Formats: sequence, structure tokens, C-alpha cells
Amino acid sequence: MNEPLLTVDGLRKHFTTTSGFPRRRTVTVRAVEDLSFSIARGEAFGLVGESGCGKSTAARALLRLIEPDAGRVHWRGEDLLAARGAALKALRRRMQIVFQDPYSSLDPRQTIGAALVEPMRVHGLASGAGARRRAAALLEEVGLPPAALDRYPHEFSGGQRQRIGIARALTVEPELIVADEPVSALDVSVQAQVLLLLRELRERRGLSFLLVSHDLAVVRWFCDRVAVMYLGRIVEEGPAARVLEAPLHPYARMLRDASPIPDPARRGALPRITGEIPSAANPPPGCPFHPRCGHAIPACATNLPPLRDLGQGRRVACLRAEDIMEKVA
Repeated sequence: MNEPLLTVDGLRKHFTTTSGFPRRRTVTVRAVEDLSFSIARGEAFGLVGESGCGKSTAARALLRLIEPDAGRVHWRGEDLLAARGAALKALRRRMQIVFQDPYSSLDPRQTIGAALVEPMRVHGLASGAGARRRAAALLEEVGLPPAALDRYPHEFSGGQRQRIGIARALTVEPELIVADEPVSALDVSVQAQVLLLLRELRERRGLSFLLVSHDLAVVRWFCDRVAVMYLGRIVEEGPAARVLEAPLHPYARMLRDASPIPDPARRGALPRITGEIPSAANPPPGCPFHPRCGHAIPACATNLPPLRDLGQGRRVACLRAEDIMEKVA
């Protein structure tokens, strides 16, 4: 897993909106700020963080479902953000997305067969009876009968619709799947089935994954590496097991400690979480987490910490990362 398949460098996405009454004013929401990471062939990379931290926006921006404001995204060395026309169409085939909501991601007026055949026709992979046969085989691969081709989305449960969404992503034979909270809208038992399916597809097809999730248990089980986001920035990155077991950034530690653990031996009150998440339209100066951080020093209020390499594949954006590392060693 050493060859970079996808490289993201300095990705930025801001949204401009208006607010206030009676006097309206323009507000800039800094959804994604200076995001950098890479995904190797066959690797599963996780983006985790609280709701509103920018992880889904980042996933859509690197796929150009929304256009980023700045940064570079390279697919096997080719500049994805500079691609146009046929070149962009060819790159889109290599990267597909599975959306969070299986109820809104399928056209209710389109049969399942039509939804699966359309991408094949658009990319010139198959048409007619051949495309229909491929669609039936994909349904079987995700655990649904070929008879589902002639049915409509409303005839399926949420878990079945998500399987259809996965089959649709596979129609163009991608190398990278962006899974944006793929199980958060499903029942717990169905979540396990869908996650097992994704892992089987990864192993069988050699797929790479960018998994966007707020569920640390899911990321720990599925991903090789993980990046923790806060207010649009990565604050810690590294091997999933190490980051989630012994995080070095105070926010990553808070996120880990607030996650439920089904272990009676570790039963107890959840840690007290101080403060509220600042607005992305008005982030605090310096380290964005310093108003809520128990390790903050005066320099944290004025200096934005860079994402530093601490060895063993760990990168942390914290001025006191070494002090915390000594405590958890």
C-alpha cells in the first residue's frame, strides 16, 4: 500500500451566505481549510469528526461534486481539478461515491435496472441486454435477487437500498469508493451486514476506500489509517488502531473518550466536554480547539499549529503533542 492512488494537498472550500435581521450581512463559512492526505492502492482511509466538521464537504469537493476553492487533487499523478471534458469523465469513472441517505440517493421514478444500466451506457461500458446482464450480476454480488431490476426504490428497505447504491457505484468498475456515512441511517443489525459487504468487496475487487464517519468503532474496524477533523482541518492522522487507542491531539482524545464502549469493566460516567463547537463562520484565532482544550497554553490562542510529522506515520496539529505523547507512552 505504498503507491499513492489519490493525493489531496491544501484542499479548501468556503461557502458564502447571508445572515442577520433586519440588516443582512455576508458571512463566509470555512467548511474545509488546508486539507492534505493521501490514499494508497487497496487502502481504507477514514475521515472522522463531529457533525459539521467538514468531512462530507471534503469528500464531495475532492470528487468535484462541488468545486473546491483552492488546493490540488491528483489521481495517479494526474491533476483532477484541472481536468475538463472527456478527461474529467474518464477520471470520474475511477472514483465513485456511496451516499449517506439510501432513501434520497435513488430516483423514485426510475427502476433499479435503469439506475444501474445508465452509468454503463454513459461511460460506454455496455448497453442493451449486455448491460442488463451486468446489472443483474451486480445485484447478486451485493446480495439482492436479479428480479429487483424491474422494481422501484420504494419497494425496498433502507439496507436493501444501500446495497443498490453500492451496486450502482460498482457499475463503472471504480478503483476508489468514497463512502459518506454509509451506515448511519440504518438499523444496527443492518449496519453490520453492509459493513461486511463493503469489506468483502474491498478484498475481492482490490478497492480503495475513503470512509467518512462519526462512528469511531466503524472506522477502527474498517480502516487502515484515519484522519480526525475539527472545524475543517485535520488535527491528527495516523494508523487507525494507534490514533483511536492512544490519540495525541486533545480533541481526538475527547472524541475517543466520548464514544460508548460496550465493556462492563470500563463502565462509568462519560467525560465532561466543555464548551461548544465554534462557528466555522467565525473560528477562534490560533488553534481552533484551544477554547475547549484542557492542555492549552497562551501560545495556542495566537499560533495556528501546523500538522507535524511525529514519526511512525503520525501527524498531529498540536503545540503540546510531545508532552501528551510522553503521558500516553
